[in-house]
Amino acid sequence: MEATFEPKILGMLCSWCAYAGADTAGVSRTQYPPNIRIVRVMCSGRIDPLFIARAFESGADGVLVAGCHSGDCHYISGNEYAKDRITSFGGMLDFFGIDQRRLKLAWVSASEGTRFAAVVAEMTEELRALGPLKLKVQ
Repeated sequence: MEATFEPKILGMLCSWCAYAGADTAGVSRTQYPPNIRIVRVMCSGRIDPLFIARAFESGADGVLVAGCHSGDCHYISGNEYAKDRITSFGGMLDFFGIDQRRLKLAWVSASEGTRFAAVVAEMTEELRALGPLKLKVQ
């Protein structure tokens, strides 16, 4: 009997919206895969692409960056910075031999616990289909 691959996902969630959305999912007892490990950041705009690279280097099969919806950022335009950075960095992943589908950007508000759970479930299934990340680190 073959074991199902269980991906490791690192979630970098903005404190004000996405992290609160994850908390709402937990308080509401919304079921989602336990594959994600969450790092709380003050703003998604503060996530350096090097953090993402380090996550992959350290064994993550996927990285989820989640922040406030457009227009709702507590730091005015931090989520727009995040969108630009993640989109640019996502384009460079091919250079490193990493499928771009392993990096996901999502907008989740504090009241969207169900949405957070759905994003994690969808990403988990997609990563299962991709299989483990086989990154050659020198």
